[in-house]
Parts: sequence; structure tokens; C-alpha cells
Amino acid sequence: MALVLKNRLKELRARDGVNQTEMAKLAGVSRQTISLIERGEYTPSVVIAMKIAQVFHEPLENVFRLVEVEE
Repeated sequence: MALVLKNRLKELRARDGVNQTEMAKLAGVSRQTISLIERGEYTPSVVIAMKIAQVFHEPLENVFRLVEVEE
């Protein structure tokens, strides 16, 4: 079993009516970074993950979670 970081970025952005560009500005990263995180192709640093959670006014665990997957 391996652990994979899953996220709710797309869902939370839709809830708050924020596009990727706006989210990137609020989190201090590029739009491409937001896109890569949403697709699971990039694991953000702890600092970036915490900034994103703060933008949504959510605990970190409500935005990002570790999920076990079979290898």
C-alpha cells in the first residue's frame, strides 16, 4: 500500500466561486501550480497547503488528506 495526497481544491473553488487564476493569487502561487495540485500531479509544500486551506477558511485536513492506494 502507498499513501497518496488527495485534495478538494476544485470542489472548494466551485463552492466559493473562485477560478484557478484567482486561487493562485490568493495562495501566492502560479495558476499552473493550482492546476497541477488539483490533478494530483504535484504535491504542495506544507506552507502552500496551509495557505490554500486558509484561503478557504478550512482546516488543512478538510482540504488535503492522505489516502491509501494499492501499488
